[in-house]
Amino acid sequence: MSVRTVLITGTSSGIGLSTAVAAARDGWRVIATMRDTTRAGPLGTAAREAGVDLEVRALDVTAPASVEECLAGLDRLDALVNNAGSGHVGTLELGSVEDVRAVMEVNFFGVLHVTRAALPLLRASRGRVVTVTSVGGVVGQPFNEAYCAAKFAVEGFMESLAPVAAATGVSVSVVEPGAVASEFVRNVGIGDRVPDPEGPYTAARAAYLERTRGAFADAQSPQDVAGCLVDLLAAERPAFRVQTSDRARAFAALKLKDLDGTAVQDLTRTWVS
Repeated sequence: MSVRTVLITGTSSGIGLSTAVAAARDGWRVIATMRDTTRAGPLGTAAREAGVDLEVRALDVTAPASVEECLAGLDRLDALVNNAGSGHVGTLELGSVEDVRAVMEVNFFGVLHVTRAALPLLRASRGRVVTVTSVGGVVGQPFNEAYCAAKFAVEGFMESLAPVAAATGVSVSVVEPGAVASEFVRNVGIGDRVPDPEGPYTAARAAYLERTRGAFADAQSPQDVAGCLVDLLAAERPAFRVQTSDRARAFAALKLKDLDGTAVQDLTRTWVS
């Protein structure tokens, strides 16, 4: 049997890095991609420490030409892991519509660009698409409007695509982590304790940040999430929706049984007061 090949986006750090190494350890040929390959040092170090080989390629998920170039020459692809993404903490009145568009480009349209390019190869191998979303793709969260909108969009798109892709032999799954101890916190400024300028959202944002710092203080490790992803890659009948921890399962379950939205609103209001 041919060696299975998986392409993983966003592998310079966090979940992507850990998943690339874990998949290689599990016997996959790993195409590890990132926008800027000069940031591949930590991935290379982790691979050497694990005694595995990886192939690193440049891939900007927001640029269709970059996506096509990255996949060019691949004669086989058994799985795609859409992991690349970016966080955003803010609210519409204090930001701009352009800020929202930028978040959507990476977290939603980037997933579409890569998935569309990969599907012909995945049909040939009867492979699978696995997309890392978030519990923020199930439950809307204060000061995460743009991020949750993008993740909601990915979840809706993939849930709709799944039966269509299955008719051609390709399985589709989404993976929903909760808080993960990665560079996400630093990148979106959750750890920043500098007070906001006075304004209508100052107190609410301070309450949100305080609550969220506590959540990330007890966050799941990227390696734990990677283990869930590799298990899903190997599953004979992969589920469509997978949460990566008991906490994430409980959080998602709150929404999925909350028909009128009351339970979610009652919870998230406490985050900003």
